[in-house]
Amino acid sequence: MASLTKAEEETAAAEEWSDEAVIYVNSVRRVLRRPRAPHPAPTSVFGEQSLDVVKVAVEPALHFAINACLAPLYSVEGMHIITVEGIGNRQQDAFRVFSKRDDLLYIDSSPKNADGRPICPSTGKPCSCGDEKDTDASESSLLAHTKNYSPCSYNEIDGSVYSEKELIFPPELQLRKVMSLKLNGFNGIKWYRPIKLKQVLHLKACYPNAKLINGNSEVGIETKFKNAQYSDLISVTHVPELHNLIMKEDGIHIGSSVSLAQLQNFLRKVILERDSHEISSCEAVLRQLKWFAGTQIRNVASVGGNICTASPISDLNPLWMATGATFEILDVNNNIRTTPAKDFFLGYRKVDLKPDEILLSVILPWTRPFEFVKEFKQAHRREDDIALVNAGMRVYIRKAKGDWIISDVSIVYGGVAAVPLSASKTETFLTRKKWDYGLLDETFDLLKEDILLAENAPGGMVEFRNSLTLSFFFNFFLHVNHEMNIKGFWKDGLPAASLSAIESYTRPVGVGIQCYELVRQGTAVGQPVVHMSSMLQVTGEAEYTDDTPTPPNTLHAALVLSTKAHARILCIDASLAKSSPGFVGLFLSKDVPGANHTGPVVHDEEVFASDVVTCVGQIVGIVVADTHDNAKAAANKVNIEYAELPAILSIEEAVKAGSFHPNTKKCLVKGNVEECFVSGACNRIIEGEVRVGGQEHFYMEPQCALVWPVDSGNEIHMISSTQAPQKHQIVVCKTKRIGGGFGGKETRSAIFAAAASVASYCLRRPVKIVLDRDVDMMTTGQRHSFLGKYKVGFTNDGKILALDLDLYNNGGNSLDLSLPVMERAMFHSDNVYDIPNIRVSGQVCFTNFPSNTAFRGFGGPQAMLIAENWIQHMATELKRSPEEIKELNFQREGYVLHYGQLLQNSTIRSVWDELKVSCNFIEARKAVIGFNNNNRWRKRGIAMVPTKFGISFNSKFMNQAGALVQVYTDGTVLVAHGGVEMGQGIHTKVAQVAASSFNIPLSIGCMSTNHGSDLVQACYMERIDLSAHGFYITPDVGFDWVSGKGTPFYYFTYGAAFAEVEIDTLTGDFHTRTVDIVMDLGSSINPAIDIGQIEGGFVQGLGWVALEELKWGDDNHKWIRPGHLFTCGPGSYKIPSVNDIPLNFKVSLLKGVSNPKVIHSSKAVGEPPFFLGSAVLFAIKDAIYAARAEEGHFDWFSLDNPATPERIRMACVDSITKKFATIYYRPKLSV
Repeated sequence: MASLTKAEEETAAAEEWSDEAVIYVNSVRRVLRRPRAPHPAPTSVFGEQSLDVVKVAVEPALHFAINACLAPLYSVEGMHIITVEGIGNRQQDAFRVFSKRDDLLYIDSSPKNADGRPICPSTGKPCSCGDEKDTDASESSLLAHTKNYSPCSYNEIDGSVYSEKELIFPPELQLRKVMSLKLNGFNGIKWYRPIKLKQVLHLKACYPNAKLINGNSEVGIETKFKNAQYSDLISVTHVPELHNLIMKEDGIHIGSSVSLAQLQNFLRKVILERDSHEISSCEAVLRQLKWFAGTQIRNVASVGGNICTASPISDLNPLWMATGATFEILDVNNNIRTTPAKDFFLGYRKVDLKPDEILLSVILPWTRPFEFVKEFKQAHRREDDIALVNAGMRVYIRKAKGDWIISDVSIVYGGVAAVPLSASKTETFLTRKKWDYGLLDETFDLLKEDILLAENAPGGMVEFRNSLTLSFFFNFFLHVNHEMNIKGFWKDGLPAASLSAIESYTRPVGVGIQCYELVRQGTAVGQPVVHMSSMLQVTGEAEYTDDTPTPPNTLHAALVLSTKAHARILCIDASLAKSSPGFVGLFLSKDVPGANHTGPVVHDEEVFASDVVTCVGQIVGIVVADTHDNAKAAANKVNIEYAELPAILSIEEAVKAGSFHPNTKKCLVKGNVEECFVSGACNRIIEGEVRVGGQEHFYMEPQCALVWPVDSGNEIHMISSTQAPQKHQIVVCKTKRIGGGFGGKETRSAIFAAAASVASYCLRRPVKIVLDRDVDMMTTGQRHSFLGKYKVGFTNDGKILALDLDLYNNGGNSLDLSLPVMERAMFHSDNVYDIPNIRVSGQVCFTNFPSNTAFRGFGGPQAMLIAENWIQHMATELKRSPEEIKELNFQREGYVLHYGQLLQNSTIRSVWDELKVSCNFIEARKAVIGFNNNNRWRKRGIAMVPTKFGISFNSKFMNQAGALVQVYTDGTVLVAHGGVEMGQGIHTKVAQVAASSFNIPLSIGCMSTNHGSDLVQACYMERIDLSAHGFYITPDVGFDWVSGKGTPFYYFTYGAAFAEVEIDTLTGDFHTRTVDIVMDLGSSINPAIDIGQIEGGFVQGLGWVALEELKWGDDNHKWIRPGHLFTCGPGSYKIPSVNDIPLNFKVSLLKGVSNPKVIHSSKAVGEPPFFLGSAVLFAIKDAIYAARAEEGHFDWFSLDNPATPERIRMACVDSITKKFATIYYRPKLSV
């Protein structure tokens, strides 16, 4: 410990510290002195967006993107922040940027020259344009109005780098001396930003437990999601001694504050300059950094920060250990000690670092000739995802008596223990062994002893993760052999078929093709018009519910949620919450002024749980406070005592216990299933079970509502992010636009609005509620998981004769829309296939999970996925391709469906035939077979999948709509309709229809021609009504569940998709090479929007079948607390990224068809394409069949969705997987 006292240390450096933080936001100067939050982040000002930060340390300016949600506002002091609003706006140009200046810049703190004249912040030259008034800019809001001036491109420092389309870097920041910062926050929090190493050590001596931060990517998560509290924060981003990047004789010296992006750039330079035998470690680290988080994180996250957080899944720590890296550690007395990376990690999140020490640097040694280093990482998703298992491996071999002997070896795994784990027994065994294939079997056995996960280890997927440890070593072994061969030291290289095991994946540039014909009707219908809100969205100007300006005295709400799956509430203690800063009130069931029960169909759900909670995440109460953060903090302090009750946590448990929602058992019958099975007509009968996983809606804007009382509380007004304003039962409910819904905001938004309304009504004050992402995912329900049990009879020719199908869906703890979801699933259980004898039974399970709800497709995709599974099962039994079986059994025009509806205007055969030609299916199959024959460890697969989606609501009364059209005397036209814009383009299409109907151009509904305006004026003068009300009911629809017959759908939308994928059989990785889609949309009102819906729906469907897995605390996941959702955020739940878009993506609209039943012969497009994403699942399964064939396994196997790397790898059975599971192993799934 340093000899100076804390007071002496602070006094000694007092003159060097500043308490003023200066930043520029879109060229507007701001001074931060009194933050609004103890740990302020740009999120509070800029929202959840990526910021471009311009920082000048050396010329020229450095641009880098950061995440607003993680960057403390103080961390960007001295920098120029450019938000999406600073890029441009739709009035000037979506991508045109102007320099901005503000009168508030000219204040006493502005830079001045030697004569005392102000220096213009825009030009850097002396000027007299400043405002002489004494203005305190520090008190101005970051959102204050600014005065815009003309573009200015002059800059005395470097005028050549700016143009009128670029925001200049503020000269004040270029000329300003960088100062150490000492700033205060609420609750005694202190923020320090030293600029010298000695200052860091002084601070560490004063505050041994202070948290050192660089990018805040770890501390930000801890404070935001784990309620961690740190009183002293030391930002070391400006300490030069910690930013060293130097090449020395013993290796590369990497300062602990060096960002990962800086390290990437430096390693690229090193690899070009050094001898090839020295850089194996450098190459491994560089390759690992490519998949380390995202660009915004790598730009700010530091090497030292990643090391010292000691995450068990750190991608770099196993590599530091394997490469023999050493860490230099500095104490407050300037003493340096060195420790090997292998000895640095002591336990879970514990390292060999004393409170008075800091990590100074990392020394990455050069590799020697015949020394090889390789990195490994396997995640759910390739891009921007945390590792499931990672590893670093190094081997040094030397030649002795004609053999290559292992002189030194290091094998380290991450993601398998609390710390990176060395395979010590394996390393000892391998040392002095001959490097050849003979060592593999014994090495595998020793690795299995060294690295063995327990059955219920945190993270689950035990069999998969164990197999990866062996797969990684096998890959490393092949990698070394290949390197020795290409460098000329070994004559025999890898067999050609094995080269695929070591090929690294590099994504080529993708290609998209859209094919459609223009069928123009009137002035606008049929044209590929751009979405009316698109320019607002790309410039960040589009306003959503959370952007709504709040009224004065608005309070913010946070929910008090159940932490038990099923329990009786014994008592609620709010004493700590009431003493929390900013607390205003807590409202429970007793405070509800009306009925406490709600529900869209059956009122079986309480707004606030009164006596018993039936799921984790059920609302018990709502806390309101002066800020969002204070409301959350107070809600977390409400203590609830429970008496736990037995819980039902899966469909299988519900079926076994007879736990069903009342009156939900349904049945549809056609023909006589039992008689067909026993008649002998069926040459073959198969039985099976399909488990269908759920899916999170993951809309971009979470559930959000702003509620305020009117007329002394007699009325409640609301702005809500909802798909169904009418379901909120409020006097006035407005919805401008919502940031995605997909069904998740159809009914589930109402209960959150109701909870906020109770608080607003009782307090007579506005209340705003915005759910955090984790709370949203935990409480709002998802796509229903399904269990399907089938029995299918068919002939040897492949003709389907009978289907007996039992369907169960997971309704959760309230009925919500689970019954109509089940009904639509039953209607779609045939997909497009002719089944003479069919019986479909369905029932909704009551479980102790949050109520599941509507999702794009509304049960149809789940049922069709089950159908495609038993079709594949048939094909496997008959040893024929699934496509042949499908074609043989297509429904034809005039076919009577199993619910009595006559099939009319069927185009499935036309769609299918056009797709076969478009994708050249026969040649594609030949190419895949050829590839698979030549590659042992990578396999390709293809599949074609059809769909038939019924268009109409299941409930007859919902098939109605109205509109009000008004023509104004200035020639403009206003159309009011009942639809909600959620990105699907309904406003754009309505405008097109209106424009064509009036024969006017589509320019915001304006009658711009003289003739049009004259006509309107003439009508007005003659007192002719210039408004009209339209009302429509869908004809000829209705269904009787007593008889099981009727016409539930007005028409069908048809489509088909082809997909080709490539899988890595050793890791389970995959990518989609090609997708080809053909859809019948009749005569499209807007082909551009419709194709966008097809592409978006397909990718969302791809996520459902191949990426997105919900993991609940159930019997299959005992490492998760019962009833809790583990995958409650983007860190663990992975939606498709840009890299998951198919490399070749073609969408075609069937030409020459119309839909005589609907306006302008168009068809609905939002939901039908979603199921086509399943083509990727079945293409993956086709590739797995090829992998299993290598081991002599040709029979049927189950592949549940999503086909994650775990399911792919464990299905590709080989000698490695057989060490941990049987060939029929089925990874666990929450259903």
